[in-house]
Amino acid sequence: MISPQIHGYKVRKSRKRITKYVRYRFRGCVITPTPYDYCIIGAGIIGLTIAYELTKKQPKARLIIIDKEPSAAQHQTGRNSGVIHAGVYYTPGSLKATLCRKGVPAIINFCTKHQVAYEQCGKLIVAVDADEATRLDGLYTRAIENQIQVKKIDSTEMAKIEPNINGVSAILSPTTGIVDYAGICHKLVELLTAKGVIFQFSTTVINLHESPDEAVIETNQGTIKAAQLIVCAGLQADRLADMMGMADDFRIVPFRGEYFRLAEKHNTIVNHLIYPVPKPGLPFLGVHLTKMVGGYTTVGPNAVLSLGREDYQRSFFEPVDTWRTISYPGFWKLMNRFKLAGLSELKRSLSKSAYMKEVHRYCTTISVDDLEPYRTGIRAMAVDPKGNMIDDFLIKKTARSLHVCNAPSPAATSSFAIADHLFEKGYL
Repeated sequence: MISPQIHGYKVRKSRKRITKYVRYRFRGCVITPTPYDYCIIGAGIIGLTIAYELTKKQPKARLIIIDKEPSAAQHQTGRNSGVIHAGVYYTPGSLKATLCRKGVPAIINFCTKHQVAYEQCGKLIVAVDADEATRLDGLYTRAIENQIQVKKIDSTEMAKIEPNINGVSAILSPTTGIVDYAGICHKLVELLTAKGVIFQFSTTVINLHESPDEAVIETNQGTIKAAQLIVCAGLQADRLADMMGMADDFRIVPFRGEYFRLAEKHNTIVNHLIYPVPKPGLPFLGVHLTKMVGGYTTVGPNAVLSLGREDYQRSFFEPVDTWRTISYPGFWKLMNRFKLAGLSELKRSLSKSAYMKEVHRYCTTISVDDLEPYRTGIRAMAVDPKGNMIDDFLIKKTARSLHVCNAPSPAATSSFAIADHLFEKGYL
């Protein structure tokens, strides 16, 4: 608050209030405080958990959250597999490994406190032959290094706990769970609104820039100014970073993940989540069976290049998105490296029978006729100019902005821990 008198000079408060801030006059000059302390772009789970942490650490901060969609969690957050990952797969010491481990109890505590549906049903990573069993041992070692609770089980024990699953051995991860991530977001919107946070949906960012004093967000609904900008834009992360000259070393390449819902008769086909042993060198975890908090089971996803960043129905060709992908040299280097895997994924996209072959490796009781339509997701894969997938979380900062440029799985699991990490490391 500015004092009504400074060094003997009177400061007169104007009668007009502009969007919750007051204009002051001092010696003929107009002093206009920035309307907001923080503006967050993106109402997915990362943006909302950062806002939630902000309101706890700075309860008096003026905060606005904008999103181009009419409501929260419309893209990656609301279209993923709903898994609370334990952290088995990730490179020890990486941000993904560290923040996933911290994120699990944070997610569960929030859901318990606010009655959001979740279940820690556990996960089996199943090896179907000797080669996979050897790779499974490597995963077990990695899980121990990541301080994850896991247990090796043989085929006899597997048959007892999962009679519909075939394999020679498996890893049981009992802390893996399932949750309604969209439900978490809707609860966060409710809690944040009650704390005075302003939400502005259906707001598309046109341009971003900053001065020494503020960040300026130009949108289709007008200009917003804030002392600090936080960008959590997911599939559009590179575009918004590019507006501030921060995307020279990465580009988002969208990959569509196609799921099916199993017929109702298979709602209880498994007691745990069932995952295959990942194929070496690939970033995706393979086609798996996932219990959902709604009481049904899904199967998927595959991973195929998407011609639009939000082309969930495969119903349109988005020339701007497509050009942004194919004009990037890193994309072609990536595709050349994984061309055989890419062709296999495309085949599974075009053929349910090919899709089912992946499932039949560990579960033969499901048929093609059991596959019912289900929502599609699109993953934002950050790729560097050399064609390398950026595997870990990528965060960039300027004087007045912070950009979460890459937040791959397990970002949803890690979301509360990511928010806490930003404060611990002095990003905010």
